[in-house]
Amino acid sequence: MEYKDYYEILGVDRKVTQDEIKKSYRKLARKYHPDVSKAADAESRFKELGEAYEVLKDPEKRAAYDQLGADYQGGQDFRPPPDWDGGFEYSGRGFGQNQEAAFSDFFESLFGQRGAGAADFRSSPPQGQGEDHHARVFIDLEDAYLGAERTLTLSSPELDSEGHVRMKERMLKVRIPKGVKKGQHIRLAGQGNPGMGGGPAGDLYLQIEFNPHSIYRVEERDVYLELPVTPWEAALGTAVKAPTPEGPVDLKIPADSFQGRKLRLKGKGIPGKKPGNLYVLLRIELPPVSSKRDKEIYQEMAKEMAFNPRINLGV
Repeated sequence: MEYKDYYEILGVDRKVTQDEIKKSYRKLARKYHPDVSKAADAESRFKELGEAYEVLKDPEKRAAYDQLGADYQGGQDFRPPPDWDGGFEYSGRGFGQNQEAAFSDFFESLFGQRGAGAADFRSSPPQGQGEDHHARVFIDLEDAYLGAERTLTLSSPELDSEGHVRMKERMLKVRIPKGVKKGQHIRLAGQGNPGMGGGPAGDLYLQIEFNPHSIYRVEERDVYLELPVTPWEAALGTAVKAPTPEGPVDLKIPADSFQGRKLRLKGKGIPGKKPGNLYVLLRIELPPVSSKRDKEIYQEMAKEMAFNPRINLGV
């Protein structure tokens, strides 16, 4: 996917005000309007300008876009990091229904899911009530097992007196409920945008995501662990200690186990009314030949064990 430099497309510096963005867009839109311009690429340029303006005219989208980094060099292999907008607080204004479909894959990858997520909640608050806000936040998998209290830092854009976009931060102490799963929303009543004329504030919805884990991966409420075992543990069967997010457990390895064998620990996944399972995938590790005796053992195995792993390949 190609990175889009929206500032370059509009011919402006990254530090310009919102008014300067509007002026530049109007000037270029008149120049490349398909009904006026004779340029062969007028239609594509006009569409590209519209996409860039759609992002940069809105302080929330502009601030989110800027979080990708001003020094990115572009290219065809751009992939935004999965946590690029973590802790970014937004209201969801300006995301028309299916609007993102008219723009590039780059736009869709950044703003399509954000717009859809905001649409799931109240879009038009009662008169005088503040808007709801939304943010994606990242927690550790262990927090979902045990529950936790975490202090989260959220950032949101605002305009200064000169029309420049700047970020403001706030810290919130949040209780992470036991059993929360990826994609679930936590509602913080009254933590959204303040109401007008003394009206009640909107709510803040935190969308839960998990930080990448060094040994576990998560699918819904199920958790997967790849467990290394020795060839003799897999062949003969034994009991070993296996880690889980709640602490180590004794795990029985059946005899004649094979690479990739899946063992289920029922109900040991993320807690809930219907808890998930913990699946252990066996990974057979060969011991290295680090001594003369190690080499002799391998030679004895080659001599004594009639085993050909390629027999089914016809060679």
